Amino acid sequence: MKTSVLLPTLLLTALLASAVSLLRPDRMAEGSGTPATAADARLAGSYRRPGENGWIYVHLQGPPARLGFQHGYWLAPEIGKMLGIFHVSIPHATQKPWQFFRDAAHTMLLPHIEPEYRQELEGIVAGVRARGVNADLDDIIVMNAFEEMPDYYVPWYNRQHPGATAAALHAPGNCSAFIATGSYTKDGKIVIGHNNWTNYLNGENWNIIFDLAPTRGQHLIMDGFPGVITSDDDFGINQSGLMVTETTISQFNGWDPNGIPEFVRSRKALQYATSIDDYVAIMLKGNNGGYANDWLIGDRKTNEVARLELGLKHHRVWRTKDGMLVGSNFASDPALMRDEAPEFNPRDLTTSPNARHVRWEQLKKQYRGKIDVAVGEAMEADHFDTVTRSIHPSEHTLCGHADLAAQGIPQWDWAPYYPGGTVQAKVTDSNMAAHLSFMASMGHPCQTNFDDAAFLKQHPEYGWQKPYLEHMPGRPWTRFSAAR
Repeated sequence: MKTSVLLPTLLLTALLASAVSLLRPDRMAEGSGTPATAADARLAGSYRRPGENGWIYVHLQGPPARLGFQHGYWLAPEIGKMLGIFHVSIPHATQKPWQFFRDAAHTMLLPHIEPEYRQELEGIVAGVRARGVNADLDDIIVMNAFEEMPDYYVPWYNRQHPGATAAALHAPGNCSAFIATGSYTKDGKIVIGHNNWTNYLNGENWNIIFDLAPTRGQHLIMDGFPGVITSDDDFGINQSGLMVTETTISQFNGWDPNGIPEFVRSRKALQYATSIDDYVAIMLKGNNGGYANDWLIGDRKTNEVARLELGLKHHRVWRTKDGMLVGSNFASDPALMRDEAPEFNPRDLTTSPNARHVRWEQLKKQYRGKIDVAVGEAMEADHFDTVTRSIHPSEHTLCGHADLAAQGIPQWDWAPYYPGGTVQAKVTDSNMAAHLSFMASMGHPCQTNFDDAAFLKQHPEYGWQKPYLEHMPGRPWTRFSAAR
């Protein structure tokens, strides 16, 4: 999301009024913590647990259409809210109306969504409509592609239509992650951690724990975003032993309109892959270049970990049974940097991706042989700034606070004091993963608070976000496990 383009106040007001009409609060009853049996047979076996430390846990099970209906029904309030936000924020960032994205979803993405996931998306539509949210399949597809369409498809589209009015957009670089094994961990097994960097407007709502038991494929647990069938910041575990996360590639350029959406491929990979090779193969097949990432993948069966750097023209895989692989939005493959991220400068150690890369290398040496879940939590909350060589939360620290950055992060089009940074974090190890379990912290994992009222008073240039920007408290780490 960009902040350099401000829509006129009257237009924003109209958009907000339209967005709010998506939701009918009188139809939004909170689900209990027990399975639903009376309301609708499609809800059988599913449930929503009341929020715990900022998270919402949902257990969904069954064939695709039923999974989708359960998803839409239990998370209808959150889906309606986010559709309202997206109706404002996505046009604001891209200078393109919501209908532009609906049209692209219908004509470009939908034909490449395989039947299993189309049925699940249609189920979400049925579920939200049962709770009074006014949305159709095109809306839900745009929602699922909220990472790849604005930041990957739109820049490609703008290059194809150079005469059109267009915002200058760059693919963002969000998240700090690691995976370690062998001599780097306390017990020699795998430890994996990830924190999610994004704008606070979205990130405050990235608080769903999905426990999915599909009829086909594997039982899995992942964090995620309401209305989206994949994790999207991508932290998940499946019952075959795979442990997966990723960080995005800064300033990436690439899109194939005939490819399979990334949100479909990443969900399919977590649901069906039983090995690192399987995961790589599924992500490569039909790759559309959307949401280009460095994937960190571990297999607790073999104790091997891997890093898949996946562009559109280029990809590369690094693998080891004794090492620590990291991500902070930097590219590593020279060919990819040359052809697909030519603006990214790996030698500028003052940028957020590279400063955090330096910090990961320091922590790799400091904690070799000691890494466990507790150390992983500490690393994801780390505040050492390698540029200033001081402990101070900033855009350079693993736990990011771009709202404190006077210069912003220009590589991602984040203006000065941009309301974004780390919004949540997760860590697990092989022993926990065997039980489909992980630790999660909602908000800044350093436990500091973001005060929306104080921020907007100090930075009125972001006042357009006031209707939806919320207080984001730091919350304690909490363990979540799939129902077995």
